[in-house]
Amino acid sequence: MLNAQQYLINFIPAKARVLIIGGGTGWILEEIAHVHPSELTIVYIDVSPKMISLAKKRNAGNNKVTFITSQVQDVHYSPEEYDIVLTPFLFDNFTDDSLQKIFPEISKGLKRGGLWLHCDFEETGRFTQRFLLKVMYFFFRVCCGIEASGLPDVSALFSRYEYKISGRKTYMKGFIAATIYRRE
Repeated sequence: MLNAQQYLINFIPAKARVLIIGGGTGWILEEIAHVHPSELTIVYIDVSPKMISLAKKRNAGNNKVTFITSQVQDVHYSPEEYDIVLTPFLFDNFTDDSLQKIFPEISKGLKRGGLWLHCDFEETGRFTQRFLLKVMYFFFRVCCGIEASGLPDVSALFSRYEYKISGRKTYMKGFIAATIYRRE
């Protein structure tokens, strides 16, 4: 999972305005700082106050980071404010119905020609991966209260909103995909 996110970091341009949604512990801020030690403006959103607290302790270099503790659907995204949107393992927490509302709100915040760096699980049809997904969803529904019970059709949303794939790499025999989408 970390490899997929590290792959995506390489597509963040210098001096970019970056929106990270669902960043968790903030380890990715340190990885970004290795590539861009300064001149990035980052808005870092996570629903968990504990994760935000951990992320604030990370070394983000001299990048300017604003932390927001909030559910993704409760954040206001200004039109075309960001050069990069990064959603690491976020959408697997939502149903297709919820994403129909959330996705266009995030999308409006990305500039035309901007990149949406997305990584998440994907269905491969392999029995072991289907089983692992079922176990993961059961665990996270019971322990964390996520609404989803299966992977949403994220690729259909990117297609519907006219994003074009400009790069893609898979891990764990296709179970995890890191995809670079360009907003047309």
